[in-house]
Amino acid sequence: MNEKDLDLNELLEYINPADCDYTEWLSIGMALKEAGYPCSVWDDWSKRDPGRYHSGEAWRKWDSFKGTAVPITAGTLVQMAKEHGWQPSSGGHELDWNDAIGGGQDDQVIVKKGWVESLDVKEPETWDPVEQLITYLDTLFQDDENVGYVTEVWEKDGRILPTAGSFDRTAGQLKAELKRCRGDIGAVLGDTNPEAGAWIRFNPLDGKGVRNDNVTDLRFALVESDETDLGQQNAILRELELPIAALVYSGGKSLHAIVHIDAPNYEEYRKRVEFLYEICRKNGLKPDKQNKNPSRLSRMPGIERRGHKQFLLGTNLGKANWSEWREWIESVNDNLPDPEPLADVWGNLPPLADALIDGVLRKGHKMLISGPSKAGKSFALIEMVIAIAEGRKWLGFSCAQGRVLYVNLELDRASCLHRFKDVYDALGWQPEHIRDIDIWNLRGQSVPMDKLAPKLIRRAAKKDYAAVVIDPIYKVLTGDENSADQMAAFCNQFDKVCHELGAAVIYCHHHSKGYQGQKRSMDRASGSGVFARDPDALLDLTELEPTEALKKQEENKAACKALICWLDGFSDDWRREVGPDDRLSKAAFLLALEGFLPGSRMEQARQIAQEAKPLAAGRTAWRIEGTLREFARFAPVNVWFDYPIHVADESGALSDLKPEDDKPPYQKGGERTAKKSEQERAQKNKKVMAAYRKLSKKGPVRTGDIAADLGIEKPTARNWVDGCSLLTRGRDGYIFENLDDDDEG
Repeated sequence: MNEKDLDLNELLEYINPADCDYTEWLSIGMALKEAGYPCSVWDDWSKRDPGRYHSGEAWRKWDSFKGTAVPITAGTLVQMAKEHGWQPSSGGHELDWNDAIGGGQDDQVIVKKGWVESLDVKEPETWDPVEQLITYLDTLFQDDENVGYVTEVWEKDGRILPTAGSFDRTAGQLKAELKRCRGDIGAVLGDTNPEAGAWIRFNPLDGKGVRNDNVTDLRFALVESDETDLGQQNAILRELELPIAALVYSGGKSLHAIVHIDAPNYEEYRKRVEFLYEICRKNGLKPDKQNKNPSRLSRMPGIERRGHKQFLLGTNLGKANWSEWREWIESVNDNLPDPEPLADVWGNLPPLADALIDGVLRKGHKMLISGPSKAGKSFALIEMVIAIAEGRKWLGFSCAQGRVLYVNLELDRASCLHRFKDVYDALGWQPEHIRDIDIWNLRGQSVPMDKLAPKLIRRAAKKDYAAVVIDPIYKVLTGDENSADQMAAFCNQFDKVCHELGAAVIYCHHHSKGYQGQKRSMDRASGSGVFARDPDALLDLTELEPTEALKKQEENKAACKALICWLDGFSDDWRREVGPDDRLSKAAFLLALEGFLPGSRMEQARQIAQEAKPLAAGRTAWRIEGTLREFARFAPVNVWFDYPIHVADESGALSDLKPEDDKPPYQKGGERTAKKSEQERAQKNKKVMAAYRKLSKKGPVRTGDIAADLGIEKPTARNWVDGCSLLTRGRDGYIFENLDDDDEG
């Protein structure tokens, strides 16, 4: 909606100045001036409230409006006009960033217009005024709390107005005196004006005054409306299940509902009263906005006014307290579908959603990828985005072609864009459908998920995305990740995105700290188990620990691959000189090349083969396991993370490996220590054998000779010799080499 296109005169037609408090009146003037309207518009509108209109006042205030850093705009008028029944034209428009979605006119509407049956308000023929007032005091106050009340009045411009009244007695004192007064309330509170009645303040005071600052407990708020039929007021208040502590007939045109607010501070009190009044307004009961203050006066039961009784219609009506009512009111209009009999659809079941990732994820569903740091989770997501956009395979799984939105919360824009280019290049794919990838870079601008979801939906509503990828979720996490209820509320935001866009939502999360070996794959994600149980598909990455032999094998393969790429760059006939078998071994490859490469080229070949070794060492091995709701569990997928992409292990070399953290830390530590000791022992054996064989060429060898040659102490040399299985110390101190029978010949 563009506020500049609105006729503010039209909006003013819906707002009665008599319904506005002073602050609202000023806000309308400021909004009109900000929008470029003349003061005469504000002044003419103000004349519609002759009881409060003062000639020239609007013009004086107009001149004092100098503008602020955050001006009051026409949006204020729009909101007020909506509250009074105005609706924007029904013509559709593309959603703007700040447009609201959902929550239509029926949101939080309990009482449908014209569908509530009026409840008559009948004055009692006989009554006990003292009992009425004591019941009221018992319901609203503790005995030691000061009560404010007014029985005296004064006149201004023909109107009868209440004085500040009394506030120096407690509820306990008043009740005691009322019980002794023999039905004469005036003897306790003072005689009342029969035309005016009497008032009472519904929140306790400190005994020092009657302003908001004197209220000691923000316990109740007043709901009063003069514009609705009494019977309708009575019906609506009860139908809304308001937590009413006391409902009083004013003796005039309205009921006074004293409603539980139970606010911890004034700011919260203000918010709760605004919410309360908004719910009432939506349901056909327009509260008097001048009653918002916690120190406000309300009608006192047990008093007569203009021949009518001010009396209690009931106490403790509706819900028990504010929290219970707030939860109820927000759950009533849940917009949930009605239950349906299975028999009605048994012969005509709806089709299942098509697969987005074959055997893993359906369109419109949710998927979580979890893993430790350095697993390349972000690269895996980028690979998946590209695979979906191009309609190709991802980690061996076929993907349906479609548009994808990648929400980047972690990388700066340049790094993110370069990653996509690097992954495309590493995969060797042509970007034929690159226009089907949108990237939303939000690093430094991300907001919690409950705020991001509606903004995302607005941006993506007409894009027809097959998937929305959010990377990573810790940037938008709201609440305690170990709290099940808070994480359930967090994950519900993903449901909202799926439902509104019809797109799959895919996101990643990190493993929890500590040992993961004995955990199921679905229990490794950090935080509450909700993370694992909420998505329709969970893919978990765990690192594998390659054996030394496999590492050597991968180094050999990397060297051969590097040589092949190098040779292809300048030669077409090298394959005639190097056979297929020779291309599988680094040593054989280099030996074959020596037969036809000149010396300078051969030196380059050796260097290239050597430089491939650290590249192979940088590859890490991973196992991907799936926990699926819609498909049968697939066999674990083993991959190498060869920066910047994950490459499937087609040879099966990783299938027998165990995860790196499959053993508890104490066992892994013991194995590392044992391995280190074995390596040290082998080094000692190698040194002592080399010394022995050198010295034995000159004659018999003693322990002292070994010590002198190696530069170590004689006891140390003795231990080294005893620890070497190839040597034996004789009784005379000489050392002998142990020979197998085959060696003795």
